Amino acid sequence: MIADATPTRILVVDDHPVVREGFAAMLETEPDMTVVGQACSGEASVELFRRQRPDVTLMDLRMPGMGGVEAIRAIRREFPDSRIIVLTTYDGDEDIYRALEAGAQAYLLKDMICDEILAAIRAVHAGQRRIPAAVGTRLADRLTGMHLSEREQDVLELVAKGRSNKEIAAALDITEATVKGHMTNVLGKLGVTDRTQAVITALRRGLVHL
Repeated sequence: MIADATPTRILVVDDHPVVREGFAAMLETEPDMTVVGQACSGEASVELFRRQRPDVTLMDLRMPGMGGVEAIRAIRREFPDSRIIVLTTYDGDEDIYRALEAGAQAYLLKDMICDEILAAIRAVHAGQRRIPAAVGTRLADRLTGMHLSEREQDVLELVAKGRSNKEIAAALDITEATVKGHMTNVLGKLGVTDRTQAVITALRRGLVHL
């Protein structure tokens, strides 16, 4: 490593101050890295990115308001060459798929050891992608499994919010029979037998968020 090389400029995005500041403090101990900003929301991350133009951004997924996936899309629309690493506690296959589809170059879990996170930052800064084996397996499951249609997804999200078939029908402007048909398809695709199991599975996979 060249001692006088320009440090990698990093933006840290997380809505939990302790987590955000902890990662920032860890990164500042590395001679080839410097934290140029911290953001507590997706909206703030987009604005801060515009001002700082970091080399690498560490992005949490679940935040109030604009979430991580939406923030990645917003940043990538303006700055197609931006390099973004998702750093999250969520390992659902749908979370992984959506983040990578939005343009993230790496998907890391917060319980990974520091050396793995640092290595991923250096790899992404060098133009590489970094998908740990466990994350890759989840992604493969998502790509080879049965996918919900857009309307099935809509129905499932409303079921997760506790809505009845009648309420779902009214919200989506469809009949109750159509709601039941969509829900039957959802149960089959998720490999479960009732609505409660469907919601539990959907939460685990990241298909819906409460």
